[in-house]
Amino acid sequence: MTVLKTSLRNFFAHKGRMALSAIAVLLSVAFVCGTLVFTDTMNTTFDKLFQATSSDVTVSAKGASDSGETTSDNGRPPVMPASVLTKVRAAQGVKSAQGTVFSTSVTVVDDNKDSLSPSSGAPTIVGSWNGNDARTMKITSGTAPKGPDQVMVDRDTVDKHHLKLGDELAVISAVGTHRAKISGIADFQVTNPGAAIFYLDTKTAQQTLVGRTGVFTNVNVTAASAVTDPQLKKNVLAELGTGYKVQTAKETADANQKDVEGFMNVMKYAMLGFAGIAFLVGIFLIINTFSMLVAQRTREIGLMRAIGSSRKQVNRSVLAEALLLGLFGSVLGVGAGVGLAVGLMKLMGSMGMHLSTSDLTVAWTTPVVGLILGVVVTVLAAYLPARRAGKVSPMAALRDAGAPADAKAGRVRALVGVLLTGAGGYCLYLAAGVSKAADGSLWLGLGIVLSLIGFVVIGPLLAGGVVRVLGAVLLRMFGPVGRMAERNALRNPRRTGATGAALMIGLALVACLSVVGSSMVASATDQLDKTVGTDFIIQSDSGQLVTPQAVKAVKDTPGLARVTEYRSTQADYTTPDGKLLKDTDITAADPTYATDLRTKTVAGNLEDAYRPDSMSVHEKFAKAHDIHLGSKIKVAFQGGRTADLTVRAITSSDVVIDQGAKYTSITTLAKYVPADKMPLDQLVFATAEKGQQDAAYKSLKSALHDYPQYKVRDQTDYKQALKDQIGQLLNMIYGLLALAIIVAILGVVNTLALSVVERTREIGLMRAIGLSRRQLRRMIRMESVVIALFGALLGLGLGMGWGATAQKLLALEGLKVLDIPWPTIIAVFLGSAFVGLFAALIPAFRAGRMNVLNAIATE
Repeated sequence: MTVLKTSLRNFFAHKGRMALSAIAVLLSVAFVCGTLVFTDTMNTTFDKLFQATSSDVTVSAKGASDSGETTSDNGRPPVMPASVLTKVRAAQGVKSAQGTVFSTSVTVVDDNKDSLSPSSGAPTIVGSWNGNDARTMKITSGTAPKGPDQVMVDRDTVDKHHLKLGDELAVISAVGTHRAKISGIADFQVTNPGAAIFYLDTKTAQQTLVGRTGVFTNVNVTAASAVTDPQLKKNVLAELGTGYKVQTAKETADANQKDVEGFMNVMKYAMLGFAGIAFLVGIFLIINTFSMLVAQRTREIGLMRAIGSSRKQVNRSVLAEALLLGLFGSVLGVGAGVGLAVGLMKLMGSMGMHLSTSDLTVAWTTPVVGLILGVVVTVLAAYLPARRAGKVSPMAALRDAGAPADAKAGRVRALVGVLLTGAGGYCLYLAAGVSKAADGSLWLGLGIVLSLIGFVVIGPLLAGGVVRVLGAVLLRMFGPVGRMAERNALRNPRRTGATGAALMIGLALVACLSVVGSSMVASATDQLDKTVGTDFIIQSDSGQLVTPQAVKAVKDTPGLARVTEYRSTQADYTTPDGKLLKDTDITAADPTYATDLRTKTVAGNLEDAYRPDSMSVHEKFAKAHDIHLGSKIKVAFQGGRTADLTVRAITSSDVVIDQGAKYTSITTLAKYVPADKMPLDQLVFATAEKGQQDAAYKSLKSALHDYPQYKVRDQTDYKQALKDQIGQLLNMIYGLLALAIIVAILGVVNTLALSVVERTREIGLMRAIGLSRRQLRRMIRMESVVIALFGALLGLGLGMGWGATAQKLLALEGLKVLDIPWPTIIAVFLGSAFVGLFAALIPAFRAGRMNVLNAIATE
């Protein structure tokens, strides 16, 4: 009880000094709980959606995926004859059955040729209106589509694009372009995660999406009373036989949820990883806080020991304070996490993914995880300071506060730090020297972890040298004030090292990712310059295939010397070594692709791979399956016949663009695959006539004006798009790392604030002998800047080393250019100085307001 009373008294006596540590715990716990609540809410939303939209039993064509996805290589959804509907209705236990046709391989544009597809990446769905849809959609304006000139649109899409009844839309599919006017608007009766949905009448949907009537993509079956879904499925299968995919409502919902689950898990664990980094940085803040509090209370602890307190009681007293801090910060963090989840939902809503707060899901495990994490991390971080407090001798009551650290412990720490750093550096060296990227990834990860821990441990030793160099370069020009700032930073190397290490972690990751991202862009740009021999690349950023109408528009464009089509499909290979390789990619292109992409060959000529019944393979594939020039491979094309193709060329595997591709000609593909099964183009390449590049560029953009889903890019545009894509990914990662950097800034603020309290008497004496308030504040600001730059130098140096090693592994995959983004590195370094200035504002202001006499009288 005495220990608890002492802990409570000390905690509330120093609540101001604990505040920033509590904020660090709060932010870290909030990030964890916010991530869990947000992902759980998204899962709930999709669960409700899939359950509401799934009929008791769904019958699909055999080629449909488990989740009912309707995209295919030829741009048309897999279908089944309308006679299936009659058979299903005849099955025992069927109350009703309705046929439907829908597709996600479509683009819908308004009368200004602007795409109405969601910007969030959610699908655009065009389908037939039927009773199953009426369960989840309610017509609130106009009427359902009743003819070929009518289309109904969901309310969210109408509001987002300011549409109204009577507006003309165009549905662009592999079949062609169909125009219709909005006849009705339907509201979602369940939460819409962001899809854009357009309804046509059944006959028009069949003709528009498939190109013929009398077919369906799905048959939605409703069970009669007292008939279970599994029994209904069994009855339908008995009626239909094999050749169709039949799923219960639960199976359909589970398959859809599984598709979403992959993305959700990646997002969830990535965000939790960044929360873990914030926790790691917060540990340094908590260690520093308790270390300084213990040092400041050395005499007090000594008195407690002198009057009978045992080491264990002192130790428990400090840990009890940490427990209170962890509980306080974690409880607030759980609440803030729910608020963060709601904020993320609003943010997703602004991006087009609508999530309702009515679906907000807070599982009982979320606050438990948050509380346990916050408390355990805080108590563990406070363990070393608590242990140090327990070692305080009763004789410390006769000494000044802040006794010097154990020199022996410092030497042991330095030795351990050097060993860990050396081990980490050796692992990075091994990673850079491997011959296979997969072999080096383990060494890289181990090297990053060991070198990071090594730098953290060796931080106090490095602080002395680095701070002196920074002081000589930056502080000496400020005279005595600058020298005092330098000495203050050097006064307690352990504290300076821990404070700098907190900032180091976040900046090391920023530097590493910057080097990797910049090197990827530089390598890809270098490959484009060396290998791509075409002027223009036409493709969809959303991954949609290029429709025949768009290809015709490209070919009809004046000023073009050649147009190359490029498509991909899958086939089953039987290789010369007797192995059967199921669902293996094969790329079909026009013979001019050998000119458009100057791929290096190790045997034969790539042009020969486009001869009839010929193909190429890449070097690694050839070695793995004993393939040589002239070898024959049995290729069973998906949806077509089996061909014996002769290997005419073996390409290098050491490339970035089309790495691992196996080429054949579109003519060969067309020989073995029926016209209605032929895949559509993924890309189209166009080369202008000599001297006509600018005119052809404008003409291509004009020719594809009616197809806004496709982008026309020259090589400069393509490089910029690649740079923008990687830049967006990095910016998102930097945004998540910002939490760790914010916690590190709190650590600098807390260190300075506690340092000011620790030096109260000293500050009073300096003021008494003539140091002005302005000089005092400047001294504290410069001390903060030096600590921040110390952390930045360590972090940026460490991160660039990690990034350079990672690039060595990427070089094994063809990304051979190492590019250090110096503007980013310099900007981050200079930004760290501003971070130091910002962190010192409040401590410097408080120091300047001290009463000189009271400060001198402080014990």
